[in-house]
Amino acid sequence: MTKKTPTANTPSPDAEDKSVPEHVEETPFEALASICSVLVVGLFILTFLGQNFVIPSGSMEKTLLVGDHLVVDRITLAPPTNWMPLVHYREPRHGDIVVFLKPVPDLVDGQPVIQFLVKRLVGVPGDHIHLHNGIVSINGVAQAQPHAEPTTPENHRDFLDEFPSVPPAVEPGATEGWSVEFPSHIENGDLVVPPGKYFMMGDNRHNSLDSRYWGFVPRENIIGRPLFNYWSFETPESEYESSGVGHSVAWLGHVALHFLTETRWKRTLHPVR
Repeated sequence: MTKKTPTANTPSPDAEDKSVPEHVEETPFEALASICSVLVVGLFILTFLGQNFVIPSGSMEKTLLVGDHLVVDRITLAPPTNWMPLVHYREPRHGDIVVFLKPVPDLVDGQPVIQFLVKRLVGVPGDHIHLHNGIVSINGVAQAQPHAEPTTPENHRDFLDEFPSVPPAVEPGATEGWSVEFPSHIENGDLVVPPGKYFMMGDNRHNSLDSRYWGFVPRENIIGRPLFNYWSFETPESEYESSGVGHSVAWLGHVALHFLTETRWKRTLHPVR
């Protein structure tokens, strides 16, 4: 009896065994490494590329509302670097909505507290600025600013609407350092923005503590610009002034119960301009 020899088209039993893939279990170390990789990438994005920011006050109404949650672009307005030549950079310009560090930190128990603010950029280095009846003029040209709260006989205030005709030294809320520095920046009734500094104002012009109260924002204080509103929830302005674990838990419960009814759905993914 002749023994049959396997041909090229007839795989041997050994070959069949080798073709079956082996199931390899992921080790705990590999699982931990995968999780860490995701966290590192996420942390990099949130730290250097984009950042979450929530609007705590009404100083930018109606453009931005209390309870708006924004994604902030931290790249475009960052100082240019040689190690990322393909990234688009530009200098801040008129009309930009900007997130920045407040140049004069608030004091809590005698210690300075870092505070992020969001305002609209009104003046760049070299600009001559003044307001008359609430209308902003830059270098002698009145600016069309439809986003700004209009000035009326009922809300008109000389300090806010005729700036800088009234010095901040007489205005409650103005910082002492700005009151002292202020006269050195006045030329022929205009406020002149110095090199490396920017002048910011809130769109809600009569309810905004801005550069009129605490002065210019240094270039290095600018963090980025909001891109879009990824979630907006009806929130009282006093909410972000409250503290305590009990209050935080109660607010989280409120959000969970009213998520569908008090989320401003029309503002979801709304671009910021």
